[in-house]
Amino acid sequence: MDINAYMQTLGAAARQASRVIARASTLEKNTALQAIFDALVEDRAHILVANARDVEQGKAGGLDDALLDRLALNEARFEGMLEGLRQVIALPDPIGEMSDFTYRPSGIQLGKMRVPLGVIGIIYESRPNVTLEAASLCLKSGNATILRGGSEALHSNQAIAAGIRKGLRAVGLPEAVVQVVETADRAAVGQLITMPEFVDVIVPRGGKGLIERISREARVPVIKHLDGNCHVFLDREADPVKAERIAINAKTHRYGVCNAMETLLVDAPVAGALLPGLAEAYRARGVELRACERTRAIIGDAVAATEEDWYTEYLAPVLAIKIVDNLDEAIAHINQYGSHHTDAIVTENYSRARRFLAEVDSSSVMVNASTRFADGFEYGLGAEIGISTDKIHARGPVGLEGLTSQKWIVLGDGQIRQ
Repeated sequence: MDINAYMQTLGAAARQASRVIARASTLEKNTALQAIFDALVEDRAHILVANARDVEQGKAGGLDDALLDRLALNEARFEGMLEGLRQVIALPDPIGEMSDFTYRPSGIQLGKMRVPLGVIGIIYESRPNVTLEAASLCLKSGNATILRGGSEALHSNQAIAAGIRKGLRAVGLPEAVVQVVETADRAAVGQLITMPEFVDVIVPRGGKGLIERISREARVPVIKHLDGNCHVFLDREADPVKAERIAINAKTHRYGVCNAMETLLVDAPVAGALLPGLAEAYRARGVELRACERTRAIIGDAVAATEEDWYTEYLAPVLAIKIVDNLDEAIAHINQYGSHHTDAIVTENYSRARRFLAEVDSSSVMVNASTRFADGFEYGLGAEIGISTDKIHARGPVGLEGLTSQKWIVLGDGQIRQ
């Protein structure tokens, strides 16, 4: 296969389709999404069989546990995909929304209108649910999309894409509104990220190496986060019951996800009371503990943490623990070692909570809640296209609004510039 010619063909088709979907009405887009929903329900058994084939090949190929976890679809996760699609259908359509109107001295009326970005390239690893999440969000926000999943999820992605195409056909929209790259050749990624004539933005979802490569080589804008080194800080005025529940859930609910806690920070005055019970709970769940010397003096058998541990996103049942002397040290640690993804404080002190919210430089900052809530579905976005730790255009979970832009509009009645 001539990868260059193939990707150029996909790009040209996406550009043409983007003009069709950009002018589609909310009713047309929602009807298409409902048709996709119906097609996926009809194809459920086929999709799960295709996914089981990918999982078996992944195991045989030596995929690590975190990637296998992201790859696997079961009935519950399939239902979660469908629920995300239902929520996208129910969300308000941002396209065409006009705001910020004001009159200028000349008599013109000035405002802004929300518009699609155009063509969005999505590059992702393992998670086949991204195929549906990305397709539904791009379609609802009036964008065409080119999806390039990992080779490890090829059969799953193709099965889901077939259902998406079936839904688009049913309502008369171009199938090129959503295209899945059908080759596992890595050269396809290189082409996709260097076609500014066809692609308006790239959203990478995957490992740090993939995202670093795309950020380095892309010739179109990128919405990204490199990793998810998330923290929970148990403050000296934390409720002990809340502290234990949040610290356990943030780490052990799922390991191979970017919003799992990787470092637990504990305020020195409460470390002796909280750490023994937490350590026991983590050990019972098979979590390896890597800790500072003060922590090891309390819980005993933890591995000595290195400087590298404070920077590490484990995506595994491994947790770094550090005792800090105060709120200032906790905030400084997070801002130095964290990835600006998601960080939480557990405290009953309003003033300390407000300081944490104001001073921690992350895309999601939480008070008395698990970091696992940093997710488009939980934020009511229906699903998410990804999470951005950048500060320009979109930050945090990127849903419908993050896939749009605004243009200035001027309403006049014959005015001319004097």
